[in-house]
Amino acid sequence: MSIESEEDGTVDPRVEEAENGRAGRPALPALIGPAQPGDVPAIAALLRAAELPHEDFAAHLARFLVARDEHGQVIGAVGAEVHAPDALLRSLVVAPAARGTGLGAELVRQIEIAAAGWGGARWWLLTTTAEKFFAARGFVVSPRASAPAAIRATGQFSGGCGCSAVCLSRERRTGV
Repeated sequence: MSIESEEDGTVDPRVEEAENGRAGRPALPALIGPAQPGDVPAIAALLRAAELPHEDFAAHLARFLVARDEHGQVIGAVGAEVHAPDALLRSLVVAPAARGTGLGAELVRQIEIAAAGWGGARWWLLTTTAEKFFAARGFVVSPRASAPAAIRATGQFSGGCGCSAVCLSRERRTGV
């Protein structure tokens, strides 16, 4: 369930304990909204701590969402590089204390809603650790060579994620 704030367009996902993936771990309230320039250091720190590429994401900040805890601290992020009709889903990261609460799934859902306005119709991504997470959301393994040239030319594909990363893709879902 998500509740949209009337003041600033952020979303407050309230994930039920039964959906959080870890029995006994309470849902973590978070506000999800557009990333701001002041969020760059926090996003970079989360990406570094998760051992994810962090060098080139700031150039795409306009298409990033962040999740904030009740104190306003950034506890998650996700971004997109759009080369319509394709889009690269990138930099999905959740702080360790917030993992298992459904926040990662909610970030993916929210970026998908935003992508409808950006012209993205098909998602592409690379991962070394989250293949099962994305497969559970309808992504399928795709040969890297099947990605469009514009997606293959991104920093993620051309070296940021390494050759061991698995390529996944799927159509953008409507009405999520």
